[in-house]
Amino acid sequence: MRAFLFALAFVAAPAQSKTSSHAELVAFFSEWRAFQRPRLEGGVPDYRPAAMEAQRRELPAWQARLREIDPSGWPVPQQVDWHIVRAEMNGLDFDHRVLRPWERNPAFYVTVYPDESDQPAREGPYALGGIDIWKYSFPLDATKAAELAQRLAAIPQLLAQARTNLTGDDHDLWVYGARSLREQADALSALEGKAAAQPALVAAARSAREATAALAQWVEEQAPSKKGPSGIGVANYDEEVTLVTRELARARASLAIEEQKNRGLPKQEPIDSPEEWSRRHAAAITEYMAFLRSAHVRTLPDYLEPALRAHAPQYSAKRPLEFFAEVDARDPEVLLTHGYHWFDLARMEREPHPSPIRHGPLLYNIFNNRTEGFATANEELMMHTGMCDARPRSRELVWILLAQRGARALAELKLQANELTLEEAARFATSNTPRGWLRMGNGTVWFEQHLYLQQPAYGTSYVIGKLEIDKLIAARAAQLGDGFTLQRFMDDFDAAGLIPVPLLRWELAGDASAVPGAQRR
Repeated sequence: MRAFLFALAFVAAPAQSKTSSHAELVAFFSEWRAFQRPRLEGGVPDYRPAAMEAQRRELPAWQARLREIDPSGWPVPQQVDWHIVRAEMNGLDFDHRVLRPWERNPAFYVTVYPDESDQPAREGPYALGGIDIWKYSFPLDATKAAELAQRLAAIPQLLAQARTNLTGDDHDLWVYGARSLREQADALSALEGKAAAQPALVAAARSAREATAALAQWVEEQAPSKKGPSGIGVANYDEEVTLVTRELARARASLAIEEQKNRGLPKQEPIDSPEEWSRRHAAAITEYMAFLRSAHVRTLPDYLEPALRAHAPQYSAKRPLEFFAEVDARDPEVLLTHGYHWFDLARMEREPHPSPIRHGPLLYNIFNNRTEGFATANEELMMHTGMCDARPRSRELVWILLAQRGARALAELKLQANELTLEEAARFATSNTPRGWLRMGNGTVWFEQHLYLQQPAYGTSYVIGKLEIDKLIAARAAQLGDGFTLQRFMDDFDAAGLIPVPLLRWELAGDASAVPGAQRR
């Protein structure tokens, strides 16, 4: 939520200067996206101080051009598009004024991704030129191998630039950024093994790995001299603290009541074999899709079930289990509700929004209170719709999930306010998550708090976004009266695209109160 409010807060309402068309906005959007990307020097994005200062100086002129496009007479969906562009511009402004990831954050220069993200664009701020290794099927043919080798060849040059660009004094960003760089080196080492039969690709991967390891070592050597806090120093976040604290308390109280009600029932024992895991997870997807159909939750095009099956979680023999695996091991159906992400991405690919502005991922993760907020809301929504009725113990899992989201969001707020270090934020999140399932010795809590440190408001987006979704459902139900059905709501909701929830509430329910500068007609 706050990431979107950041983006909206710094621009005045559109100028009332001339009659404009949505087509003008679409053309301008294409130009804006080209400007937003850093210039390339020899195929390498230029994040050097002079290039970033030039972009910062030029940005106000682009904002002024947007204000010259007057959307006030347009249909609401087209006005929403104008505000999307506005929000993206202010995301770049926020990067220059506050985050400056190219200067403060060593993990910004991690650009090799072995695993698929469940978001429209990868979470957090990263340099241009990311390489999604998961998209390649090995062994590669000669064309694909040459293309990948060429992309990898840019990494040593980018990392050499990083040594000059990284001048920040943000202690935790340096310490945990070095760990992210080490993980990239490991991913590149694995790539060398996969490409063993293609010497040119192996050489490119090795060169990238060596450059990554060298930068990681340099960051590690520099980290002890970095004494500054890493949070952005949020001064006015009392409302979010109140809301998240309330949701955490509600989740823990609801869990206690569910546990009391279920005391006479057998405990849910975790799945403990790969064969049982595969069987039960496959069956859970079948059961979940049947539930969505029988409960008339939403229209179900034929591409949704394959999207879920393609991303079914894999069995791990590692013990103790990671937090989300604790849930998956007890009821494989529960987290399929959060897997709405895969429905979102499948729709974006198969039925993209007709507006070019919403056709692909929005910048700066401003989609996250829609994507993460709804995925979180959907866990409780499906429980209330009846998904867990035959498995009462699974209601406990839903409340545990919400409590963990609340605990980590509060930790993020304290981290950004520089009240806690990253390690202290991790301990806060673990100590406030029920049953001890979020463990300091596992990777989940560290990954999450490092991400939230880099991308302010990402951790809170799950809880604040969920609350915004609740408001949207309530507003739409009041608007439609007896005509409201969950399926009608969901179909309209999905069709509007992956945009911030305040804009969805304006477009779907006519409520523009959370959109500064909106033309209320």
